[in-house]
Order: sequence, then structure tokens, then C-alpha cells
Amino acid sequence: MTEPTHDEAHGGALAERLNWLRAAVLGANDGIVSTAGLVVGVAGATDDRSALLTAGLAGLLAGSMSMAAGEYVSVSTQRDSEKAALAVEKRELREQPEAELEELTHLLQDRGLSRDVAREAAVQLTERDALRAHARVELGIDPDQLTNPWHAAWASFLSFTVGALLPLLAIVLPPTGWRLAVTVLSSLAALVLTGWSSARLGAADPVRAALRNVAGGALAMGVTYAAGALLGAAGV
Repeated sequence: MTEPTHDEAHGGALAERLNWLRAAVLGANDGIVSTAGLVVGVAGATDDRSALLTAGLAGLLAGSMSMAAGEYVSVSTQRDSEKAALAVEKRELREQPEAELEELTHLLQDRGLSRDVAREAAVQLTERDALRAHARVELGIDPDQLTNPWHAAWASFLSFTVGALLPLLAIVLPPTGWRLAVTVLSSLAALVLTGWSSARLGAADPVRAALRNVAGGALAMGVTYAAGALLGAAGV
């Protein structure tokens, strides 16, 4: 008889996976909105394919690099904070082990265990790996899975680039008379998808999220197109 398998992700691994997926979806969403707004704004002033391609490509590169740099700095700061917290915990375990054992016992009691069971669990966890036990229970950190700034930077760079490619290609590939309509409609359709996906990952209402996403993207493109059209009419 075949043993049943049970390999689904739990706890920190599942939360980390969902965070990465959500970050990827939001990065793609930013790429769609910012690049679509940029190329639609330029399209309001000119229908020159070279100008549209240059503007779209510049926006894609600037946006993806900005997202990557921002994510790298943010996650590096988080990683430094995690390392500092672990260093403090390691020192406290070395200098006052009894107090730390009592603290772990109280933390386990707060999670619903009786005093005796919490004490026994705290003793066993401490004997096995005191630092890991306190890191997970007290700090909510897994010492083996600290955040990686390079992974975050590359994920943001790639997701933004993928999202930005859609409006960029939509504005330069179709015939002149179709460019604006194709860009707007394809971008709005993509925003429906990213809004729905982010809501599903966060267990929220996907319809409301998609509508909110589409409204924001439509407003961004409307404003930039109006600005481009005014500048084009003024001969700027």
C-alpha cells in the first residue's frame, strides 16, 4: 500500500512564497502602469515610432533599475535588522540562559500551552537549538532563511520588465491608427489580471481589486495623454 504524501509548504516557507509571488505581481503591475502612462503620454504629443520606442525603452530601463535598487536597499536593511536581533539574542542566551528559558516558557504559554507543557517544550527546544527556538518563537525569524537582497532585487527587476514590455510593444508594433487603442486596451486587460492575482494571493475580493487596478491605470493613462496632447498642441 502506497504511503500518502504530504509535501505542501507550511509556516514560514509558505509565507515567504506568497510574499515573493505578491511582490512579483505588484512589480509587474507597476511596470504596466508606469510604462503605459509614459508611452500614452508621448503618443498624445507625437505618433513618431522612434520617439515612442525611445521613451518606452527609457521608462522600462529606468523603472526596472529603480525597482531593483529600491528593493535591494530595503531588503538589505531588513536583513541587517534580522542579523542584529539574532546577535542580541545569542548574547542574551550566553549571559542569562535561565532568564531566556523562562522567557521562552512564557511565550509558549501565550500560545495556549499549559505551564508544565510549555516548560517542558522550552527545555527540549533549548537543548536542541536554543538560538533557533528563540529566533522562531520570540522574533519570528528563521535563521536558515534570512531575506536575500539580491533575490529581491532580481525579482523586482524581472517582474517590472515583464510588465513594462506589454505597453512598450503595444505602442510600437501596431499600425499608427491602432497604437493608442491597442496599448490602452491591452494594458487595462493586463491590469485586470494583476489586480485579480494580487487579490487572490491576499485572500481579498478579486473583482474589487481588479476594478480598482483598472481605474488607477486608466486615470494614469488619461492624465498623461492629456498632458502630452496639450504639449503637442503647444508645439513643445
